[in-house]
Amino acid sequence: MVRKIIDINEEKCNGCGLCANACHESAIEIVNGKARLIKDDFCDGLGDCLPECPTGAIRIIEREAAEYDDDAVKAHKQSQKTVSHAHFSGCPGTREQILKREPVSENTTGMSETPSTAKQAGISELKQWPVQIRLLSDKASFYDNANLLIAADCTAYAYARFHEDFIRNHVVLVGCPKLDDTDYQEKLTAILKNNNIRSMKVVRMEVPCCGGLEYAAVNALKNSGKFIPWQVVTISLDGKIISE
Repeated sequence: MVRKIIDINEEKCNGCGLCANACHESAIEIVNGKARLIKDDFCDGLGDCLPECPTGAIRIIEREAAEYDDDAVKAHKQSQKTVSHAHFSGCPGTREQILKREPVSENTTGMSETPSTAKQAGISELKQWPVQIRLLSDKASFYDNANLLIAADCTAYAYARFHEDFIRNHVVLVGCPKLDDTDYQEKLTAILKNNNIRSMKVVRMEVPCCGGLEYAAVNALKNSGKFIPWQVVTISLDGKIISE
């Protein structure tokens, strides 16, 4: 039958995996660094993957294709639940996962009361993956009862104790409003609305363009209709906290 179905231009595809994450039918996989429609009958032709593609490599066309098969899609998605991490088909940086860390007790300021083994051994405090705002979904298990850290990507390079003072016991969302061609406000609003969030902390650089991240986060909180504790911390170019 002739019907609407996606078409992927492999020359334009950069293998980011955003389309694979966006496809509710799991019809797209990353093969040899390129997005590929694995079976025609897995694609419903609705194009949920289109807005996610940063290079414009995906379009909807009409061609001869097998009819969409919802039962086959359900069986395919069920089989994926048993697939190991080693066989994950998308970009590893987009795979949702929780990293096991020993919990660290906090005082009322949010800082640890005693030095942690992580500090002594130089162990990462990161609890989840992915971290880029563009790659994160708006609903995930690691958001439950979480403290959100929304950070400009430069802050982790400028501030020496970033893991110990900011990442510890937080779910991390990283972005750069100057370089990312996306609207953080919409994604952050959805995350705050759809999950039980305990607190929100924004860490930005002192440069003016970082104001876009603060603006998006604060407005997302307003749009969510929720009242949770929030804080903005500003880091100087030489790596000092200049306001909080």
